[in-house]
Amino acid sequence: MKPLSEQLSDLADRAKQAEDTVDAAQAKNRAALESQRERLKSSISAATTRTQADTTAAQEEMQSWWDETRSNIHDRFEELRAKRDEHRAERDLQKAENRADDAELDASDAIDFAAYAIDEAEYAVVDAVIARADADDLALQQS
Repeated sequence: MKPLSEQLSDLADRAKQAEDTVDAAQAKNRAALESQRERLKSSISAATTRTQADTTAAQEEMQSWWDETRSNIHDRFEELRAKRDEHRAERDLQKAENRADDAELDASDAIDFAAYAIDEAEYAVVDAVIARADADDLALQQS
């Protein structure tokens, strides 16, 4: 497992890539956007494998899935915080090491989830810009 600082650095790099994609979209660089969209498809596929999420759900199920996922993640982190609060008084080194390892794994999972969400958002932006460009091209052809 990568150190948390390295995972956060990777997440920052992915956020920067999403920002660059939006810049390319504003510049209407279609070739770059289509290339970026293909890269994102691969990245999303890898993230899906890591998180074992069912991303093939229908569009109308997406909001329900997102609400449930967010609630589950929130509940899990609340549970972890409560456990951590209970164990603060304990001084057993091995237990403290195990809890620290678990906390780091939870942080790593949260970073992976954030990266997945950034990829999905970036893909949606690229897809929307390409759809708008297609609509504009069609409007020009029909006028």
